[in-house]
Amino acid sequence: MTTPLPPGTPGSEPVSPAAPDLWAQARPESAAPAPASSAAQSPGWEREVLENLVMATIREQRAARRWRLFGRLAWLGVALLLAWLVLGRDAVTTSTSGPHTAVVDIKGEIATGAEASAEFVVAAMRSAFEDAGSRAVVLLINSPGGSPVQAGIIYDEIQRLKAKHGKPVYAVVEETCASAAYYIAAAADDIFVDKASIVGSIGVLMDGFGFTGTMEKLGVERRLLTAGENKGFLDPFSPQTEAQRVHAQSMLDQIHQQFITAVKTGRGERLKIGADTFSGLFWTGQQAVEMGLADKLGNLDYVAREIVKVEEVIDYTRRDNVAERLAKKFGAAVGGGAVQTLRSALPVIR
Repeated sequence: MTTPLPPGTPGSEPVSPAAPDLWAQARPESAAPAPASSAAQSPGWEREVLENLVMATIREQRAARRWRLFGRLAWLGVALLLAWLVLGRDAVTTSTSGPHTAVVDIKGEIATGAEASAEFVVAAMRSAFEDAGSRAVVLLINSPGGSPVQAGIIYDEIQRLKAKHGKPVYAVVEETCASAAYYIAAAADDIFVDKASIVGSIGVLMDGFGFTGTMEKLGVERRLLTAGENKGFLDPFSPQTEAQRVHAQSMLDQIHQQFITAVKTGRGERLKIGADTFSGLFWTGQQAVEMGLADKLGNLDYVAREIVKVEEVIDYTRRDNVAERLAKKFGAAVGGGAVQTLRSALPVIR
């Protein structure tokens, strides 16, 4: 039930069905319902968005690959540049324009494959002797020793090259010249040392360990199969017989005598033989001069300036370049894997 409004009150007049809707005309256009979006009107919009995302991802991946390739090429260029620099540095110039003192380094362990191996040292010495400009060859030594075989090869080659070319050879000791290194130095015409250098150690050794007692305490059984009763006499997990010990000692004594003969031949009457000279002891450079194991105190510059009388020094040392070092490491890794594979399947003869 509705209550009629008083006459004259706005809205009290009856509205005719045919009368225009003034309120609708006065309503702003923004109040009208918004048309449906264009995306909603397109039935394949989801696929379009996904395709855009996929294409953007592909573009990013291609850009990342290009940058990775660029980075690798840049590193390759740096590596090639370094290799070129090192190769240029390691190359020895064997033709010179004037007189000079030739130097060959003997540093570190004297062993096969090392920089102080007979292969490298002998090749360097031959180049030094054959160069018409070299007036003398200096062996710059800083080594604790190593293989008597490698030292013997270098010793014999020094004697041969001296006789063939008529050039003097001097040994200059830096920190250490012991054992196999002194074996080599004994072939030189003169040996120069620093007063605090370590010189000597004229002896031979063969070392190892024995774990047989420890294995018995732990209850571990060694299972070693050999063909030949003495094949495993240096095995640390097997007991050593008296006959095996005597055999090893006779070998060491023979190599020691070879060492002694080389020192006596090289040093001659300058050597003052005492009770400890060939005992394996070592001495300072000053003591070595007093004992006749060395001749004078002096370094490389002194020898070049005062003895050879030619101050210009040229290094003939043969060294591995970068490519050779990488090849050796790669070959050792591959070879090690192959050896392990073979060892797992085949008996070992060594």
